[in-house]
Amino acid sequence: MASEDGQDPRISRIASSIRVIPDFPKPGIVFQDITTLLLDTKAFRDTIDLFVERYKDKNISVVAGVEARGFIFGPPIALAIGAKFVPMRKPNKLPGPVISEEYSLEYGTDIMEMHVGAVEAGERALVIDDLIATGGTLCAAIKLLERVGVHVVECACVIELPELKGRERLGDKPLFVIVNAA
Repeated sequence: MASEDGQDPRISRIASSIRVIPDFPKPGIVFQDITTLLLDTKAFRDTIDLFVERYKDKNISVVAGVEARGFIFGPPIALAIGAKFVPMRKPNKLPGPVISEEYSLEYGTDIMEMHVGAVEAGERALVIDDLIATGGTLCAAIKLLERVGVHVVECACVIELPELKGRERLGDKPLFVIVNAA
């Protein structure tokens, strides 16, 4: 079902459920707060449904969720499309052997980790997070998965901050976004 402008009407409902908080966590930042989306059961369901409709027939076997808010959206999508959920975590959060990928932040670096053996070469993955800003965390997740032979089909986020050019940093890797916060 599409509205007059051709856009799925669920998208405007999702966009209007996201609270925008200026100057959080510091002056000059406009924070996109998804907690209000999670409180709106219709908007939350619509968000999951849009992702599931897009990925249900793409033979995805892995949904890799980026800590922390990728953990909110990833598991229901994985269950609905018959894929496993793999958490991509910050350092020293996963017990047992892990593989790591260091990536750049605006000021400094961070590390993303995944359990050894969580994925196998040849699997097809979707990388999910709530928001893409600079693209650093999504790039690290892609590199981590590709290092072990996984094909990353696409990255998906609820929100994109296009002025930070994270999409460009992904190169030729496809990105699907529900809400453009321009």
